[in-house]
Amino acid sequence: MRLSADQICHPAVIAHRGASGYLPEHTLAAKALAHEQGADFLEQDVVATRDRRLIVCHDLTLERVTDVASAYPGRARADGRYYAIDFDWDEIASLQVVLDPPAHQGPLRDDMRISTFEDELEAIRGWNRDAGREAGVYPEIKEPRWHAEHGIDLTKSVLGVLHDFGYRDASSKAFVQCFDATALRRCREELDSALRLIQLIAKDADPFHLTPAGLAAISGYASGIGLNYRRLFDAGATGRIVASPVVEWVREAGLLLHPYTFSRDGLPDYAEDLEGLLELVFERIRPDGVFCDYPDVAVKLRRRFGRGPPSKQYY
Repeated sequence: MRLSADQICHPAVIAHRGASGYLPEHTLAAKALAHEQGADFLEQDVVATRDRRLIVCHDLTLERVTDVASAYPGRARADGRYYAIDFDWDEIASLQVVLDPPAHQGPLRDDMRISTFEDELEAIRGWNRDAGREAGVYPEIKEPRWHAEHGIDLTKSVLGVLHDFGYRDASSKAFVQCFDATALRRCREELDSALRLIQLIAKDADPFHLTPAGLAAISGYASGIGLNYRRLFDAGATGRIVASPVVEWVREAGLLLHPYTFSRDGLPDYAEDLEGLLELVFERIRPDGVFCDYPDVAVKLRRRFGRGPPSKQYY
């Protein structure tokens, strides 16, 4: 799987959990719609089951997105949560997706269930072939330390599956993301992965990460960072919203900038709607990619407000 100059637009549109603004997150239905809408990358959050299968699910637990509580009563831990790692794959495969929020209400289909990581990559391969264009993959290694405490090397397993599907080096149309810097360094140093890595920056992360020195350190093992889009702007002396100095520091460190997550919910005071927010970011920040719940909106606005040639790190 190789990139060519006509396969990536700038900024890249990353379908956040698929077209999750329209269909239940991380279902194959949501991923297929995102592919149809022109997303450049489809995101996968990857966690493990008890029998060591990798599944695409944002949470370590299942109750928010499935009917696990009614299907398997009594299987919760003491905290009342139903952890994927306490279930075998065949049990999880039988679960129904919970159609929530109300905008997602509609008939359940077979492609509205949790899928394995391998099944999703196989589906993307088929969509790419049928459409004659290649949407890339963007897996997140979820809570690798937590998985290690349960005897599963999630980092190694995710990289192994990607390798099996042909995503093997920096020319592959893939990014691997994680909040855990130790896991990303291990990808590079111990597991010898040449894939492009994205350091996610959490809301409560050490402030050092977003200093010139911290970003320079990240550039030693990662290709870019993912951070909340609210960190892109500051209130200037006159109260006008201006680009945060972090944006320039990211550029100086030679890192890609992939802010998250653009949606219609929880908009900041300086944006009336999602379209206005994306326009502001495309014009003033010029990110290398954006995570969006509505890929079609980002694709449409990119045609109007995208700037400059794609970063050489995309090729």
